[in-house]
Amino acid sequence: MWGTMFEFITWGGAALSLAGLVGLVWCILRVMKARKSGLSDEELRAVVQGVLPWNLASLFLSVLGLMVVIVGISFG
Repeated sequence: MWGTMFEFITWGGAALSLAGLVGLVWCILRVMKARKSGLSDEELRAVVQGVLPWNLASLFLSVLGLMVVIVGISFG
């Protein structure tokens, strides 16, 4: 029973990390698209400032998922 529970925890953490990674890739692609569109410095700065909270949230989600994976592996 315990092995199965920690297996679910490990896979759940992997899913969280994957979701965070997808968010980070989205942030990178969004900023690259803004850079290639030829925006002015102020407009580009506004885009980057808008993406920054999503970037930090994605990074946090990824780190949280990796911590859950480590807990699942350690206790499983």
